[in-house]
Amino acid sequence: MPLSARLVAPTSVGRHPRHRAAVAVVAAALAVVVLLAGCVSPKNQASGQIVESPTAEATGELARYYGQQLEWTACEQGECATAQVPLDYADPAGPSIGIALARARATGGEPVASLLLNRGGPGASGVDFVSQVAGMVSADITRQFDLVGFDPRGVQRSSPVTCVDAAGLDEIIAYDADYSTDAGIQDVIDMYGELGAACEQNTGAALGHVDTVSAARDLDILRAALGDATLTYLGFSYGTLLGATYAALFPEKVGRLVLDGAKPPTLTYLEVSEGQAVGFENALRAYITDCQAGPRCPLDGSLEDGLAQISELFERANANPLPTGTDRALTRSLAFSGIALPLYAQSYWPLLTQALTAALDNNDGSMLLQLADQYYDRQPDGTFSTNSTVAFNAINCLDNPGSADFATMRAEAAQIEEAAPTVGYFFGFGGTVCAQWPVPAVGTLDSYTAEGAAPILVVGTTGDPATPYEWAVKLADLLSSATLLTYEGEGHTAYGSSNDCIADTVDAYLLTGAVPADGTRC
Repeated sequence: MPLSARLVAPTSVGRHPRHRAAVAVVAAALAVVVLLAGCVSPKNQASGQIVESPTAEATGELARYYGQQLEWTACEQGECATAQVPLDYADPAGPSIGIALARARATGGEPVASLLLNRGGPGASGVDFVSQVAGMVSADITRQFDLVGFDPRGVQRSSPVTCVDAAGLDEIIAYDADYSTDAGIQDVIDMYGELGAACEQNTGAALGHVDTVSAARDLDILRAALGDATLTYLGFSYGTLLGATYAALFPEKVGRLVLDGAKPPTLTYLEVSEGQAVGFENALRAYITDCQAGPRCPLDGSLEDGLAQISELFERANANPLPTGTDRALTRSLAFSGIALPLYAQSYWPLLTQALTAALDNNDGSMLLQLADQYYDRQPDGTFSTNSTVAFNAINCLDNPGSADFATMRAEAAQIEEAAPTVGYFFGFGGTVCAQWPVPAVGTLDSYTAEGAAPILVVGTTGDPATPYEWAVKLADLLSSATLLTYEGEGHTAYGSSNDCIADTVDAYLLTGAVPADGTRC
């Protein structure tokens, strides 16, 4: 199965007291760290399908959506509501779909605004995120803002993409492809073709409208329905792509946007895949260096020796999947997922050491399988707690499906593996996922400069494996009003999981609009 890194913010594991979360058992600590891997493709322009952005609150057929009154009811997260949005923005008089929201009210009484939240993905639930955010932000933020999470279209509670049963999904995520032959590549294409057909049958018309541009348009309706004149937004990882798309569509409605763990919308498929492969290769190198400096590292010898032992583990799992004490063996694909997940946050590296010790010393894949299951939101009873896996594929296939040409995929895969010899294999041949997808791609925008937008804050981490630091630099350059804030450290995203410098700078921006000086590094 072709993989690229899940684009979602980790849970709060920072050193600052207000950002601290305990790292306990695997299931508890890592259940919400990252989202499913899949293909991310080159830019596929489809500007003729993009409706022009309104310059004021919408009139005509969209007016009923912009003027709707949300009905809030008590729920686990605080208050919940459902907003109505058009299924198809090219036909706003046609059917509508519901977007699920959850809100934690400002503790200080009357809020200054709603702070809309997106954890990433695509495919992460913002509704579920609300209850976690209070541990990531300061008391000043919770006092002055309503914290509002939403499930984007196609995700969890918002016309969710629905495809195969749990057993069928197990087969897909455990599958070890053979890309050495045309027949092997075609087998992967056929597998995802069958998945797409099941998604179309079980999801219906919504499957063709879960693209990021439509989700960004939904975001503006949510802003208006919440009563905010401009958008205040905190987006992590894929959420930065959604936020940048919003800014490009509605620059005059931009309030204060924090985009942490940047993924520029203009990256090609190869740039995404190679960038992430190198990011995880570097994160693995950093982990091995740290591991070998300790007393109980299962990776012997030099750094290069440690990388070779990881490669040998992958090959062994491919030839003879490791036993796990269950009826599911650890395949090469599952082994990579289990290794990749704890690389998202340095606090989780001890879990990776335990899992590798079991696999390398005892031929026991059980702990790596547990980590892989958390990667895919798979529960101990065999069910999946979210639809993140299939939502990820469905959204990416509409946004940027990638090339399914065999020669192109082979050339790209070779370049990726040269740049990242240990993990590069898992980032190639992404075009197989969308080659037979049953609905056509929608595409991206022609421009993402967002001229006229208020100042936007982009946050990048120098050791980020999933969204490399260079992407934050690129997004800050792309957005005309953006300022870059740099965290020098390891892990995916920074706000809520790094240090006081990042926390205080982001808080000051959200509370006052003050942006840091150019070149600020924490």
